[in-house]
Amino acid sequence: MELCMAAQEDATPWEITRKAPSSGGSDTDASEQAGSSSSSAVPILLDGRAHFSLLGVVRRKPARADAESTRSKSCSDKLALRQVSSLLSYETSLLVAPTENAYLEGLILPEAEISRGACERSFGGTGRMKGLEGRFWPQQSQVDDGEERKITGYRFRPFKVLSVLTEQVETLWPFGKPKSDTIPVVSPSPQTSVVHVHALQGPPPSNNKPAVKKSRPGNASAIWVLAPSFSSTLPCDKDKGAKSLPTLCKSKTGLYETIINGVKQGSRATVPSAKGASSLSRAKLWGVFRDVVQSFSSSSISLDELKFNRGNGADTLRERGQHGELLRLVEAPTYKDFKRTSGISIDSVSIRQQAIEDARDILKGWVPNAGDEHWGLDVLIDHKKRHG
Repeated sequence: MELCMAAQEDATPWEITRKAPSSGGSDTDASEQAGSSSSSAVPILLDGRAHFSLLGVVRRKPARADAESTRSKSCSDKLALRQVSSLLSYETSLLVAPTENAYLEGLILPEAEISRGACERSFGGTGRMKGLEGRFWPQQSQVDDGEERKITGYRFRPFKVLSVLTEQVETLWPFGKPKSDTIPVVSPSPQTSVVHVHALQGPPPSNNKPAVKKSRPGNASAIWVLAPSFSSTLPCDKDKGAKSLPTLCKSKTGLYETIINGVKQGSRATVPSAKGASSLSRAKLWGVFRDVVQSFSSSSISLDELKFNRGNGADTLRERGQHGELLRLVEAPTYKDFKRTSGISIDSVSIRQQAIEDARDILKGWVPNAGDEHWGLDVLIDHKKRHG
C-alpha cells in the first residue's frame, strides 16, 4: 500500500464510506461485509487500489476502477498463503511430499520497491501471519532418513525479502517497467525540439508544469521451462508449445509459449479452444496429472519402487491403498469434482486443505474464487483437428 500511495498525485488517505448491509444478503453484500473478529466492519475483499488506510487485510488484484469486479487476490496475499501451502499445486501435492524444498527461500525485489515495514506486515512472523508461528500440518510430521530427521508436511515458512541494487536491475532488465518520471518543459526555441518532445508525450503541458512520462502495461507474457534431464513417454511431454525451441544461456528448452490475454499466441480469448490452452492452464495441469497417474498402472515400474517418505518409514501408494483413489480422482466428470476434497480418503488432501483453511482464517477476508469449475477434460479435445 505504501508503494501504491506513493505513486499517487495526492498520497493522503481518503475517507471510507461504508454502506449498511442489505436485508437480502446477496453474494455481493456478503463479500463486502465484515468477516473478521474486529469490532469494526471491515470489507471482506477490498479493491486493490482503494481503502489504503486499512492494512493487513486481503485485497483484490489491482485493476482499473471501471473493471469488472473479480475475486482474484493480490500477489502479496497469494504469496503470503504460499508460505503455508508451499509452491505445490493441488495436483503435485498428491504426488510430492511437502518438505522445506517446496517453499520459497526468498523473494527478490528491486531495492527502490521495498518497504520493509509493509513486507514484514504482509509476510513476516510478527505481522498478520504471527498466529501461524510454530504450527504444523499434520502435527506429527517427522520421518527418519538415515541418521537425519527430516520434516515433511506443511508449516508456516516465512521467506526472506532480498534486495537488488537499482543499477543492477537496470542492467539485467533493460526492458523492464520504466519508472514514472517527469520531463521538463522545453522552451519554445528551437521549435523542432518542442514538436519532438510533445509528440511523444501528447499535448503540451499547460502552465509550465512538467509532463509526466507514463508507461502502459502489456498483455503478453512468455513461458519458458528448462528441458528435463530424462526422457519420458508421457503424452504431455510431446507438447513443447512451439515448433522452434530456443536455447537460452546454453540451456535447452522443454516448453516455450507466448501468452496473450490468457491464451496462446494465435488463438482468440473470446473463443477458447484446446489448441489455445496454455500448459499452465487448469485443464492442461489436470491432464498432466492424469497422464502421470495412469502411467503408474501401465508402466513397467512397479508401484513398490515409488517410495514416499511418510509416516515411520518408506511407504508406497499401493501399501497405503491410495493409488485406486488417485485413479478415481482423475476420472472425475468435472473440475469441481476433481478439486472436491470431501469423500477422498487421501491423507495429503485433507492435511493440505486444513493447512490452507487455517491460513485463510488468519488472512482476514479471503473469499474463495469459485464458480468456473463445471467442465471436464473433454475441453482438451480438439474437435476441429483432422484425423488421417
